Amino acid sequence: MSTASILDIRELSVEIPTESSTLKAVRGISLDLKRGETLGIVGESGSGKSMTALAIMNLLPPSAKRAAACINFDGNNLAQASERQLARDVRGQRIGMIFQEPMTSLNPVYSIGRQLTETMTLHRDVSAATAEARAVHLLEKVGLPDPASRLKQYPHELSGGQRQRVMIAMALMNEPELLIADEPTTALDVTIQAQILHLLRDLQQELGMSMILITHDLGVVSRAADKIAVMYAGDIVETGNTTEVLKDPRHPYTQGLLECVPGYRNGAAQRLGAIPGIVPAMTGTVQGCAFASRCPRAVDLCRTDVPPREAVSPGRYYVCHDPVTHDTAKPLTVETAAHEGAAGPSQLPKPTVLTVEQVSCTFSVRRGLFGKRKPLKALNEVSLSIEKGEILALVGESGCGKTTLSRTIMGLQSPSGGSVILNGQRIEDLPPLQRARMIQPIFQDPYSSLNPRKTIGDIIGKPLAVHRIGTKAEQRAHTHRMMELVGLPARVFNSYPDQLSGGQRQRAAIGRALIMNPEVVICDEPTSALDVSVQAQILNLLLDLRDELDLTYLFVTHNLSVVEHMADRVAVMYLGEIVECGDRDQVMSDPKHPYTRALMDSALSISPGETVPDLGLSGDFPNPINRPSGCSFHPRCPIAEQQCRDKAPASELIDTTLVKCWKAGVSVGRSGNPSINESNNNMEESAP
Repeated sequence: MSTASILDIRELSVEIPTESSTLKAVRGISLDLKRGETLGIVGESGSGKSMTALAIMNLLPPSAKRAAACINFDGNNLAQASERQLARDVRGQRIGMIFQEPMTSLNPVYSIGRQLTETMTLHRDVSAATAEARAVHLLEKVGLPDPASRLKQYPHELSGGQRQRVMIAMALMNEPELLIADEPTTALDVTIQAQILHLLRDLQQELGMSMILITHDLGVVSRAADKIAVMYAGDIVETGNTTEVLKDPRHPYTQGLLECVPGYRNGAAQRLGAIPGIVPAMTGTVQGCAFASRCPRAVDLCRTDVPPREAVSPGRYYVCHDPVTHDTAKPLTVETAAHEGAAGPSQLPKPTVLTVEQVSCTFSVRRGLFGKRKPLKALNEVSLSIEKGEILALVGESGCGKTTLSRTIMGLQSPSGGSVILNGQRIEDLPPLQRARMIQPIFQDPYSSLNPRKTIGDIIGKPLAVHRIGTKAEQRAHTHRMMELVGLPARVFNSYPDQLSGGQRQRAAIGRALIMNPEVVICDEPTSALDVSVQAQILNLLLDLRDELDLTYLFVTHNLSVVEHMADRVAVMYLGEIVECGDRDQVMSDPKHPYTRALMDSALSISPGETVPDLGLSGDFPNPINRPSGCSFHPRCPIAEQQCRDKAPASELIDTTLVKCWKAGVSVGRSGNPSINESNNNMEESAP
C-alpha cells in the first residue's frame, strides 16, 4: 500500500440555516486517506457521517454552507473547485459513490443499461458500444448472472442485492481512484452483505482504489477498514488504526457503541450496555463537549470547555477531558449485570402456546397484464412449535417466506394446507377481536406503523377502546402504566410520532402491542431500522418485558448477533421450508445444514484483523416460481450430490436439532476450507 495520501481534509465544516438557528452538521473535522486504504466512518444517525461524504464532492443541500482549509484530492483542492469542474472531472469520474438505498438512487424509468453507459459516456469520449461492453464486464464482475440481459431490465425487476450490485458497477464504470460507500449493506441479508463486502475488497485490490466506508455496523468496519473515525455530533471524537481503536477504545462514546453490540464482551445471558439519550441537534452555540449530557464520566469542565485532543500514537487520537483508559473508566451504564432469565428457558416443562402443523401457502401470480398465471409456493409444509415464555428466532434471506409465515400465524393469510393452533384453538376459528387479543405484531419500521395523526397516548390506548375494556379514565390510567413499563415519559402522552426519536417510536409500538397482554408477540425485524445504541435499549426492554409479563416471542430477524443474544431456539428458513431448527447454542455453534453454516459464517462479529469470509455459495437466491427439483438448496450447496438434485430430503432429528438435509451431520467445514472448493468443483463437473 502506498504511503502517499490521496485525500487530505483540514477543518471541514458544514452549516445549514434553519428557521430558528443554524445547524452545525459537520464541525471542523480533519481526515487523511492514503492510496489503497479503507477508512471506516462510524457513529449514530445524525452524527454527520453522510454529510461529510457529500461535502467532499459538494453534493450538499442548496442552503448548506461548506467551509474548509483544504479538501486536497490528489493535489487538487476541491474546496476551491467550481461546480463545473466537480461535475466534469471529479464526480463519477475520479470519485465514485455508492448510496445507501439503491432503489431511490436508480432512476425507475431508465433501463439498467442506459444508466450504466450514461455514467461513462458523459465523462469520457467513448462510443456507446464501448460503454456497453464495460457495463457488461462490470455486471459480470459484481456477480450478476447473464449480465448482457440485465442491461434491458429496470430497477424494479431486480432484487435488493442485485440493485446494490448495479450501484457498485455504476460507481466503478470510470475506474475511480476513490470510492465512497454510504451504508452499502444496511438493507441487505447477511449472506448478500458478506458477498458485497468481499466483492468490494477484491475490486479495491484489483483497481488500487481508496475507499471510505460509512456504516453504523461495527462488525462490518472491523473486517473491512484499515482505519476508523468515530463521529459524534458532527465531530470526530476518536480515530486511528481499526484494530487499536476497537480493542482499546479511549473515548467514552466509542466504548459505549461497542458495549451496545450483542456479543461484544457480553454472553447471551448479559444485558447490553445502553447510551442514554440521543445525538443532540447541533444548533446555535455549542459549549463544551457535545457528548457531556450522555457521558458517565462527565464533569463540570466537560460542559463549559471544549475538550482537548489527546494523542495516543502517530495517527491515533481522541478528544476528551478525561484521559483515563477503558480499563479504569466507569461503565457506560449500570445495566451490565447478568440478565435473569435471558440464559434460556426454564428446565421445567412449559405448555406449548403456538403450533404450526404442515402449513403450506401457494399464490397464483403472473408477469405482465396478459402473462400466464403460475403457482408460487411461499410455504412448503412448515412445522413449528413455541412454548410459553420462549423466544424462537426465525432467520433466513429475504424471500424465504418469513413474512408469509408470520402473516399466516396471525391469521392474516389463509394457508392452502395445514393449520395454525394458538392455545389449543385453530387460528381461523378464532373471532378477529379474540385473535387480536391473543397475538400481536411489532413491525420493522415504527414510523410507518404508527398513525401520524394520532397522539402517542391514543395510539397505545386504542386497543382498549376497540375492545371496550374499562372506562375512559381506566383506559387512560392503563395507558400511562404501559408507557411507564416500556420506558416512555408521561410528557409524550400528547405528542405525535414525528415528535419522538426512533427508539421512542419503537417503544410506543411495543406498548401498543402489549397493552392487551397477548399470548404471542411476533417481532418482525424490530431493531433493523435503529442505531446500535437504540437497538441495545430495545433488546434490553424486550427481555425485561418477557420476564415481567411472561411473554412469548417469535423473533424474525437477519441479525445473527441479535439471535445469539435473544433467542432460546432458532429456526432457519430457506425457500419456504424450515431446513434446521433447534437449541440456539447447538444451531449457532454446530450447524448441521450447509445453509445454516453459510449464514453463521456470514455473520460479521467485531473481529479486527479478520477478513470478510468467502461463503462458497454459488448463485443467487432462487425464484420461488421456479423451485429447484430435489433439495431446494442444492443449486447453491457446496456439498450437493446427485441424490440432492433428484429427491427432497425428509426432516431428521440429530441430537436435539431437526435438520432437512441428505448429508445432515456431515461436517461442511468453514468458508475457505479446501474441501468446500473441491466439492464445488465436483458439483460443477457432475452438473447436467
